[in-house]
Amino acid sequence: MRVERLGGDKVRFFLTLDDLMDRGIEKEDMWRDIPKVHELFNDMMEHAYQELGFEIAGPLAVEVFALPAQGMVVVVTRGRVPKSENDDYDGSDVYELEVTMEESDRIAFRFSDFEYLVQAALRLEPLVKQAGQVYSYKDSYYLLFSDDIPTSRLEGVIAILLEFGEPSTVTDVFLMEYGKEIWKENAIKEIIHYFG
Repeated sequence: MRVERLGGDKVRFFLTLDDLMDRGIEKEDMWRDIPKVHELFNDMMEHAYQELGFEIAGPLAVEVFALPAQGMVVVVTRGRVPKSENDDYDGSDVYELEVTMEESDRIAFRFSDFEYLVQAALRLEPLVKQAGQVYSYKDSYYLLFSDDIPTSRLEGVIAILLEFGEPSTVTDVFLMEYGKEIWKENAIKEIIHYFG
């Protein structure tokens, strides 16, 4: 489990499939209201407090993004509770959850440096010859795959991508709008051609 702060009231968790399996949770269980999922969420909040000093109270918005063969990204946003003068209870021990779930077949990874992207592409060549799109946005590079990776090779591709980058929930629509397109198709082949 990895956590990072996205803002004063927002944190993002990366849960691998191993994180879920260690707790006896299947990916599909995240949609269910069961004790194991509550325990996982409490562990996540404790982890966020220990690592970042992120305390929870009041309403929380929880967005869960299921990523193929990678695990999940969970974004938790702390809401503001308006205080009334007659309210003696501060709500510090209770939180309310509003959970939304999204599942994507698209694989998206962020690389903090172009060299990491190149190294990943070189190692991906035996598995993926002519696939992928690359965009740049805010000093990072994004490699996206849709359904152009055979299922039998998916785990190997994800393992290599995890060595050099991190899973991202950014969409191609967002990157087309706000990012800069570097390779619209066959990004792996192009990177190897120019940098291999």
